Amino acid sequence: QVQLVESGGGLVQAGGSLRLSCKYARAILSVFTSSDMAWYRQAPGKQRDLVAATASGGATNYADSVKGRFVISRDNNRRTVNLQMNNLKPDDTAVYYCAKVRRTPQSWTPRAWGQGVQVTVSS
Repeated sequence: QVQLVESGGGLVQAGGSLRLSCKYARAILSVFTSSDMAWYRQAPGKQRDLVAATASGGATNYADSVKGRFVISRDNNRRTVNLQMNNLKPDDTAVYYCAKVRRTPQSWTPRAWGQGVQVTVSS
């Protein structure tokens, strides 16, 4: 069973930074390194959208709205996927979800979710 545990959310002023972490609990190294992982977010009244993704082979993908501001990375030894968020804007306010995904040529398909962490950016 996939267990993803997020941490690092909170309240920050516009222009500030936050770092989210997602631990793939109890995964052995080979399982984690072969997993495609991603961060999604969902603002009130809106759909859940892909923010950033990292494939097992190293490829990454970012939503246009966060390119140049957010960086996704993985720490294999700690079985974690991190999302460094810089120059945050009020529009970044949302619940952020870590996900194990399956990468296809056309999409990243979620297969398991974390519980979500709230990120609030004040103006």
